[in-house]
Amino acid sequence: MDVFFYLVPVVMMTFIGFMAYRVLIRWLRIRSAWNSGLTAEGRCLKTFTTVSEGMGEHGRVRTTIHHVYEFKTHDGRAIRFEEEDGPMTTVEGDFVTVHYTDGPNVVATAHAPGQVKQAAASLGLLVFLGVVFSFCVFFMVTYHRLSTDPSFPTP
Repeated sequence: MDVFFYLVPVVMMTFIGFMAYRVLIRWLRIRSAWNSGLTAEGRCLKTFTTVSEGMGEHGRVRTTIHHVYEFKTHDGRAIRFEEEDGPMTTVEGDFVTVHYTDGPNVVATAHAPGQVKQAAASLGLLVFLGVVFSFCVFFMVTYHRLSTDPSFPTP
């Protein structure tokens, strides 16, 4: 039974660590595209939405809009990429400004530069994940202390 009180928090901490890694990588990739100084005119090829339902009978439904863009880099390569949570007003055929990085692995975004907003959102999410991670550590340490304390009554 003790394994349950250690295994569940460790699994949660692993998941939280993976989520924090993904948030940090996404933040750094978008930031590098904005800071590169390279822009191109892109075209929205397709828009579509995905719907994800929450758990339970009364779970929340979240709709995410996706855009597929295509642009040409300064050296003439055609790049096509998909991006989530773009503006709802961008429809198929619209022209957008694409910020991208140069090199063999092009990182591109059609989001307008908003480094303060992006940083605040990313840091807020990282702080939240850090609080949940810390609670898991606190829970495991507290459980360990209580389960090894001889003066604490056990059933």
